[in-house]
Amino acid sequence: MILSRLERETYSLEGYCSIQLSYRTSNFKGTNLTKEFKPSIYKDPKLSVKLPIYSLIWYFRGFYRVYDLSVIIVNYNVKHFVEQCLHSVFNSCKQLKVEVFLVDNNSVDGSVAFVKQKFPQVKIIENKTNTGFSVANNQAIKQSSGKYVLLLNPDTVVQEDTFEKVVKFMEEHPDAGGLGIKMVDGKGNFLPESKRGLPTPSVAFYKIFGLSKLFSGSKKFGQYHLTYLDKDKNHQIDVLSGAFMLLRKEALNKVGLLDETFFMYGEDIDLSYRITLGGYKNYYFAESSIIHYKGESTKKSSVNYVIVFYKAMAIFAKKHFSTGNAKLFTFLIYLAIYLRAAVAIVARFLKQAFFPAIDFVLILIGLYFIKDIYESEFKFVEGFYEKKLINVAFPAYTLIWMFFNFLSGGYDRPLKIMKMVRGVLVGTGFILIVYSLLPEMYRFSRALILLGTAYVILIYIITRLIYHFAGLKRFAFKVEEKSKRIVIIGSEEEFDRVYGLLKETRIKAGFVGFVSNNDNGVKHPQYIGNFNQVNEIVDIHNINEIIFCAKNVSSQDIIERMLTLVTKGVDFKIAPPESLSIIGSNSIDTAGDLYVIDVNNVGKPENKRKKRLFDLASASVLLLFSPVLILVQKNKIDFLGNCFRVFFGLYSWVGYGKAPRKDLPELKPSVLTPANASDMVLPDDKINLLLLSYSKDYKVENDIRIILKAIKLLGN
Repeated sequence: MILSRLERETYSLEGYCSIQLSYRTSNFKGTNLTKEFKPSIYKDPKLSVKLPIYSLIWYFRGFYRVYDLSVIIVNYNVKHFVEQCLHSVFNSCKQLKVEVFLVDNNSVDGSVAFVKQKFPQVKIIENKTNTGFSVANNQAIKQSSGKYVLLLNPDTVVQEDTFEKVVKFMEEHPDAGGLGIKMVDGKGNFLPESKRGLPTPSVAFYKIFGLSKLFSGSKKFGQYHLTYLDKDKNHQIDVLSGAFMLLRKEALNKVGLLDETFFMYGEDIDLSYRITLGGYKNYYFAESSIIHYKGESTKKSSVNYVIVFYKAMAIFAKKHFSTGNAKLFTFLIYLAIYLRAAVAIVARFLKQAFFPAIDFVLILIGLYFIKDIYESEFKFVEGFYEKKLINVAFPAYTLIWMFFNFLSGGYDRPLKIMKMVRGVLVGTGFILIVYSLLPEMYRFSRALILLGTAYVILIYIITRLIYHFAGLKRFAFKVEEKSKRIVIIGSEEEFDRVYGLLKETRIKAGFVGFVSNNDNGVKHPQYIGNFNQVNEIVDIHNINEIIFCAKNVSSQDIIERMLTLVTKGVDFKIAPPESLSIIGSNSIDTAGDLYVIDVNNVGKPENKRKKRLFDLASASVLLLFSPVLILVQKNKIDFLGNCFRVFFGLYSWVGYGKAPRKDLPELKPSVLTPANASDMVLPDDKINLLLLSYSKDYKVENDIRIILKAIKLLGN
């Protein structure tokens, strides 16, 4: 009788076989038994006879572990988000038996070492390459032994009772194959992707051309994000979000794992659809919620995201739709790609090149106007200067003045008159030096250069004043940085720790108050009230930012407080316990704001400009001497390729390496890292300290030193 109730689930993984058994009786509701066999046993033709016997032996001897839930997190260079996520996950595990997997896709930010040290109970799978989302999740699913599997993004924070509630819902709904949850962003705003419909050609058309947003309440047009459904009620839905995807293991065994054809995006839609084809239902669960900072890998508005996401949709269409519908869907997808790419290119041009183009036109017109006046008033001959000469000289002068104004910081924010004047004067000096070296036949008038200098300075000042008084923020002469009025919620000890961290950053705080998470007679000098008074404190003290100490304040209290203050324009941050970072997000299109100690950040505009100019100059010099330098290179062909990549701005000589870093200021992929300057092979923690030091206190001399030290590795 007992043996007939045993169900087998068999997976082959890296030469081993993980045999899972679900033992179901009226007293034991779906417990899981897991044991690993060697391949020789797996290939045994008598396995069907041996398996139940081995299973009973393991059960009665206790050689197994029982889990209600397997949580799987895929990480790629988001160490600080993983820290906060894991902290919330283990706070939500107290009522259930939960195993937690972290699959690391070859991160270089020290994530693995950090998690091993701070969360030793996490089961870590270390990949040597970035395998993508689907492959990484499947690796952990094959090793998991929970009745339910949760695919969870690293940039999320779950409430303390979230796991208990969602597992209970799945137990009460045996038809549920998958479950998604209500998600809010870093400011407490509801994220519409929490519930989605199947992206059929018609639904995709409504989404691409904005009809779904225009008629969000319509059952016909609002199907993409199911906007006609109440976000505060549970619903049956078509598509789950990969950020929080709770799956019944039994359903996965039937419909299969994530399709590894999808590298990133689309795999959640595909699996959701296969779950419904397998006879199960997907649900949206509104009785709990999580924070999803959103965009830890890409910005949703970027052209790259559009291309990758819509191409994933094309794969889905070819796989599941009829030939005719798939072709229509693919046509709409590529139409959307071209439209979005065109809009992005135009927008980027208008943002970056529009005002410099106006400068160029105004300066050039002014030079011709000055030339005409000078000819008539001083030379008394119209057409005194040769047109061919001035048609080359005037555009060249204009570009030189603009270039040196850029180098001087005249285009930086906030605008400063002296930087513009300095840039134009240095440009004039450069023009005069070159002018003096030209043959006599090409030197036509120093007076026009000097008059042009005065005009350029005048035109820069006049146009900037016009832009400033027109209210264009990028042309403000002084950026009035909004002074942050902050409250820190937690214990006295945590307040002192986080406040000390704040003082070491560049955050401008006009007011910092302490809000206690309890009422036990607090006597701290900066104490202004307790947790239950937060709403009143925000109003009375004009608070615009709240920092929650995760060590003392529960995730549930954090999310509930965010939801009550979402309309007041307050920014939210979370300080993980014993961490040197404070994490938050003020926009759904950003991966999150990160407060860390900052000295001379490499991401500052002036430092980025210095770094780019150094790369340009050094690449030119290295190309010039490449016939000699190529002889000492370990990789000669890639050395020349790297010179051109750096020259055209695709790479930088020194940085964090090829992989992006989310915990450090953004830089282009680099040929070398500070670790290359060392004569020893350094461990990951030492490398991360070097990268942190390099990014916080940038100096061009450091780049020079690293290049000279690692001159043979420029072909990396």
